[in-house]
Amino acid sequence: MMGLKMLRPNKGIFGAPFGLDLLPEVRQQIPRLGKIFDSELSDTINSETDTKNLKNVEFTVKPPKASEPYLEELPPLNYYLHVFYYSWYGNPQFDGKYIHWNHSMLKHWDPRINKNYPQGKHKPPDDIGSSFYPELGTYSSRDPSVIETHMKQIYSASIGVLALSWYPPDSHDENGVPTDDLVPTILDKAHKYNLKVAFHIEPYSNRDVQNMYRNVKYIIDKYGNHPAFYRYKTKTGNFLPMFYVYDSYITEPEQWANLLTTSGSQSIRNSPYDALFIALLVEDKHKYDILQSGFNGIYTYFATNGFTYGSSYENWAKIKLFCDHFQLLFIPSVGPGYIDISIRPWNTQNTRNRINGKYYETALNLALQAHPSVISITSFNEWHEGTQIEKAVPKRTSKRVYLDYRPHKPSLYLELTRKWSEKYSKERSTYALEHQLPVS
Repeated sequence: MMGLKMLRPNKGIFGAPFGLDLLPEVRQQIPRLGKIFDSELSDTINSETDTKNLKNVEFTVKPPKASEPYLEELPPLNYYLHVFYYSWYGNPQFDGKYIHWNHSMLKHWDPRINKNYPQGKHKPPDDIGSSFYPELGTYSSRDPSVIETHMKQIYSASIGVLALSWYPPDSHDENGVPTDDLVPTILDKAHKYNLKVAFHIEPYSNRDVQNMYRNVKYIIDKYGNHPAFYRYKTKTGNFLPMFYVYDSYITEPEQWANLLTTSGSQSIRNSPYDALFIALLVEDKHKYDILQSGFNGIYTYFATNGFTYGSSYENWAKIKLFCDHFQLLFIPSVGPGYIDISIRPWNTQNTRNRINGKYYETALNLALQAHPSVISITSFNEWHEGTQIEKAVPKRTSKRVYLDYRPHKPSLYLELTRKWSEKYSKERSTYALEHQLPVS
């Protein structure tokens, strides 16, 4: 049923890295299975929160409001820094039920292994599909005050652009509901803080070049005139929308070329809907597929050194050279850590410890060294996989102890992002003329 090929690079940071050659059909059966990785530090995960003495008590610690910086004291936004944002959460107050917080525990493909692990769904609000617990609790992505708080946090981190996970109207992921109707509110709230919104096109059911054209047209027609709609200024002076295309490799290069090359049978180029399309790089060989397809750039999504060719730090300089040679944008993705055992309980060996922010800072430092066109962050709030930089708080129940950011504040990863955003902005200005410049 599944084929997983293990690839071991010669060297890595924070443990011996590896990559997985995942079949597209496997990826579709087990959503985002691709975002798993190995780490020799997995046995130290309890150093982040002591779980040895689990007592029959429940508590949630929330920090004082005074810990937040005043907005006027923050450095300018960095529009070269993007963060992946998810609007798929729901609760009874706003949605009539819990959505995503009650994520089911995914089955292992081997029944012999699967039988040793818990089944079923989580039961919010005390038991959620995450190893961390949000400061905002089991929030709804429809709550305007939550969206406002998220934009304020993103602003406080000096991030200029959020890349919004997007499914077409009446379409959604396996655990969610349609969310396109939230886009106007997200755009309005983003604009209040001078943030821009790009779109992260998910691998929705039956995605192909025909409906991709229709969906890009829909997004640009409906949202393109909003002041928060993100456009990137190219070398030729054009201002083009940017679309990240998740799991782009599922579609054959010949098909993409029909849409993304000027000679394609359904070309979007030089039309009112032309844009910058950014492909996901998983394997080394995908570089040439991406080139043949007509994409404008490469991103790596997985904040996991060594998991794939694209996400391995040691390859970023080579990928950057390739992108420069063929005039592609290079957008490496960095993240604070990874832990998905709340939804994949059999995946403990692939936990990546945050090491109190050191893992994140190492990734940011190495991304800067590659002189990328843009840096993307995985993620603002992908809580299931523990890649979030959103504020988390300590929480203990009679059955669970959640991880948290102690001994630091809940805002640790926002503050680290702000520090590196400022550093990146200064360094980026020294080689900005060599690359396309995003609108600010």
